[in-house]
Amino acid sequence: MPRPPLTYKEALAWLYSLQRFGIKLGLENIRRLLAELHVDLHESCVIHVAGTNGKGSVCAMIDSICRAQGYRTGLFISPHLITFRERIRVNGGMISQDAVANGLTLIRDLVANWQPHPTFFEVTTALGLKSFAEAKLDIVILETGLGGRLDATNAIQSDVSVITPIDFDHEKWLGDSLEKIAAEKAGIIKPGVPVVCAAQRDEAEKVIRARAIACEAPLQFVTESYGRSAIGLPGDYQKQNAAVAIAAVHAAKIGIDEKAIARGLATVECPARFQKWDGKVIIDGAHNPAAARVLARTWREIFGDQRATLILAVLSDKNLRGICEALAPIAESVLLPKIRSERAADLEVLARVLSSITPSLPYSIPKCVGEALAVARTRPNPILITGSLHFAGEVLAYLRGEAAAFEECAQ
Repeated sequence: MPRPPLTYKEALAWLYSLQRFGIKLGLENIRRLLAELHVDLHESCVIHVAGTNGKGSVCAMIDSICRAQGYRTGLFISPHLITFRERIRVNGGMISQDAVANGLTLIRDLVANWQPHPTFFEVTTALGLKSFAEAKLDIVILETGLGGRLDATNAIQSDVSVITPIDFDHEKWLGDSLEKIAAEKAGIIKPGVPVVCAAQRDEAEKVIRARAIACEAPLQFVTESYGRSAIGLPGDYQKQNAAVAIAAVHAAKIGIDEKAIARGLATVECPARFQKWDGKVIIDGAHNPAAARVLARTWREIFGDQRATLILAVLSDKNLRGICEALAPIAESVLLPKIRSERAADLEVLARVLSSITPSLPYSIPKCVGEALAVARTRPNPILITGSLHFAGEVLAYLRGEAAAFEECAQ
């Protein structure tokens, strides 16, 4: 007997229950899922983006530029900040609750007896790709979830492969050297498919070049920055991301004029990327040492020598010392609030790491995000909220008055 259809709330509860299966890299399950769902994106131009940092910004820029030209787009990103629906967007709009409920009901019934059972990310990817196929879009932009070679998004044939800067993150799954990590990211390169790549460290560049040669894939390194018009995201590093995004659009042979590029970049939105909430609060999702170093550099570009009241929360599987070493020099004081993730680093451990780096840096441990913000606002310094995209989402939900709508973020 078929089970009753899921409501949106029930569908998300079922989906999040799949986190018990953990992260399983591989393409067998997702290929089977896409085949049985009859997903076909052959009529869409697919741009596939991998890398350690900058993926979200580059994807958002490509999407915004293409929509400014009048194309119908699909955008698949992860993780979400407040609501799961952020992950799947058609023409800039989030997937509807009904589409999530109906799609996940179909997938739940389809995979009920599969062994191994599809994971959270495999099901999410299938839901997104099914939605894009049904919408018959001109352009689909896919952000990898983890790595590239065995990431579920790599089951789709792409028209352009894009690789943003590669650095250390997710070493447990991707390897303990830059070469190993780069090999996983470069796994999105496919035979004969053009590759657009940001400037890389030497170890990563060698791996990418070798993979492109083996695949006979045309390879373009983008080393310049875009400076012809304003970008809606602050920081010099976003000018580099913009240059990569524009190169990807051109490599896909998508007809785009300069007005659409300027309009798309001016209006691009990518929350928690040095996001200015108000005149005093900056929110950034930097969650690895490389991203934290870029964040510190951007802080100095905007605020000069003025230091931050730093509100910091980091997940336990991240490089706590590397992140703290990057951020401590721009901090006047630090608040370490308790957050709603079971994966959050122990606050006393995080405090000890900070103290070992800069013993004179004062810190306190407020009981929640609201208390941390209240304390920070009593101090004269600008406020920097960072350390995790999950944390950034929790803070944004609190500031928007949407705390009840905040959904646990899977990364």
